[in-house]
Amino acid sequence: MEIQFWSKLLASVAVVGILGLLFRLYNAVVAHPRRLRSALRKQGLSGPPPTFLLGNILEMKRARDAAAKTATVNGPPSSHHCGPILLPFFDQWRKQYGDVFMFALGNTQIVHVTQPEMVREITICTSLDLGKPTYQAKERGSLLGQGILTSNGPQWVHQRKILAPQLYMEKVKGMINLIQDSTMALVNSWKKIVEAEGGLADIKIDQYMRSFSGDVISRACFGSNYSKGEEIFLRLRALQEAASKKLLATGIPGLRHLPTKSNREEWALEKEIKKLILNVVKERKGAGFEKDLLQMVLQGAENGELSQDAIDGFVVDNCKNIYLAGYETTAVAATWCLMLLASHPQWQQRIRAEVLHICNGHIPDAQMIRKMKLLTMVINESLRLYPPVSVVSREALKDMKFGDINVPKGVNVWTLVTTLHTDPDIWGSDSYQFNPDRFANGITGACKFPHLYMPFGVGPRVCLGQNLALVELKILISLIVSRFSFILSPKYVHSPALKLVIEPGHGVNLLIREL
Repeated sequence: MEIQFWSKLLASVAVVGILGLLFRLYNAVVAHPRRLRSALRKQGLSGPPPTFLLGNILEMKRARDAAAKTATVNGPPSSHHCGPILLPFFDQWRKQYGDVFMFALGNTQIVHVTQPEMVREITICTSLDLGKPTYQAKERGSLLGQGILTSNGPQWVHQRKILAPQLYMEKVKGMINLIQDSTMALVNSWKKIVEAEGGLADIKIDQYMRSFSGDVISRACFGSNYSKGEEIFLRLRALQEAASKKLLATGIPGLRHLPTKSNREEWALEKEIKKLILNVVKERKGAGFEKDLLQMVLQGAENGELSQDAIDGFVVDNCKNIYLAGYETTAVAATWCLMLLASHPQWQQRIRAEVLHICNGHIPDAQMIRKMKLLTMVINESLRLYPPVSVVSREALKDMKFGDINVPKGVNVWTLVTTLHTDPDIWGSDSYQFNPDRFANGITGACKFPHLYMPFGVGPRVCLGQNLALVELKILISLIVSRFSFILSPKYVHSPALKLVIEPGHGVNLLIREL
């Protein structure tokens, strides 16, 4: 009798447990997303109807695949409207549902916003209740976040207090020599190639841009351990490639836990990257103090009264984000800028004349690059047409309100940078064309709503690597145009691709001649 009693009790507990699990699963997969959508629908928002578990992922994937088939152009493009190539579904939905609509990535409910006043409210919001999306935070070591921040709440504030002063202009000045040396190494390598090819060389520039940027950020971040930094960045590049393959699948419940081939690849890379970074940290503690970004991160982590596991996570996460902000972003921005200058020789000549006049044969320094107005205009226009990050995403960690829309807790808010940067209503009828003259009077004179120009984000969450990236770009571009002339190679195929950042899908080949 006693055995039967305990058997029945255990069976009852098991049934209750299973029912409880099923209830929680139903709530997470069906009921809660339905409640969020209902709350938005009652306020007049509409959008494409989602499917069970996948949301709108299949529809988005079909649209991207169809756009990819017609996206490739041999030679320079007649228009720089890359939004329909990279994220065609947003253009379609915006025409159908307006500037503010809702859609779903798996069970993640998202409000798409390109209405100028709402975008302004979102970008200037300082509340910690508007934070990094949960689905990004749950990705192990995710590289999906914008800028250099990796968390929400008090730790977000702690990170910003640590890193912001180190990357403001006065601190970047201390890195000028590093940038100059890395640029001259690139220039000299191109000079040798051009000479070996008889005065004119066809060079695929992408890897050179990454090597330049990687050298700068490795030395700035890891000091005397910069060779280890280069090894870490190669692994981070591989992790970025792996993560970009499943961008649209991030909201599918439980998918990140399944031992799929892509997940196993990511897990292995994350483990290797963490080990490499912590080995550098261990060597640093044994060797003593160095004045670099890694040291600043270490000091900040130790001053934050964190556990050892939290310190390790803090250091690893920030090294990953420095990679994205200071390495990948700069390299891709430089590649696009040189492509545009190769396509528009008149602007190449104008910048060359400006650089030669200001520098008078010297290597550009901080004072010189501040005087380069035309170069600044070209870089601004390049970042407008090909911003490194296509989407700025945030999550309402509590119920919030933007414009007339009450955004329930758990709903994500997406601001589409590619749309805001090329909308004819904002930038004029030539919005899809390369026209640096629009920035002759600065960003405020370039468009109706200056806050909608956000290549590095805008407001309190602006990318902390912005100043470093711009100084790198100005020194690099000014030295290249003063030493070489270049046009697009017949090999160039225009095909923008979204791999966390917007980069040339087939690279950029230039025909380069030494001056």
